[in-house]
Amino acid sequence: MKRIKLIGILFGFIGIFMLPAISLPAQKAPQEKPASKEDKVKSLEILYISRELDLTPEEAQKFWPVYKRYSEEVNQLIAERRKKNKELKSNPRTDALASEALDKELGFEKRMVDIKTRYKQEFLKVLPAAKVTQLYRAEREFRSMMIRQLKERREHRDNDNRR
Repeated sequence: MKRIKLIGILFGFIGIFMLPAISLPAQKAPQEKPASKEDKVKSLEILYISRELDLTPEEAQKFWPVYKRYSEEVNQLIAERRKKNKELKSNPRTDALASEALDKELGFEKRMVDIKTRYKQEFLKVLPAAKVTQLYRAEREFRSMMIRQLKERREHRDNDNRR
């Protein structure tokens, strides 16, 4: 029951953050920059992980700096992977290029596993093993929910455009 409520709350937050921003110039400070979609999603991810892990204040104080470093490394690898994939899409596909692309993709996956394995040890220094397991599960669940949300929104938008 708790999980159903949590998922409902999360989808509510996603809905709120993903709605087009309403600009209210009179109430907005001139130096304020609107939060990017990535920042909003990252905030939702942190909220989700926080609720799933149910960290004590001491655990949270030690965990979040480690998680921030981990997250930065993972995001850097993902950005590098996207850049390489864009380069490969622009090149004609030959068997040699396809084989090279496959090797690069497997290399990225290996590097991701290496990062997760290394940080597993770091997380175990600040959290019990059960919470580290919950962390990796919560990350997967959050990504799945976001992908499902994006697909639903895309389908909804496509249906609206067909009318």
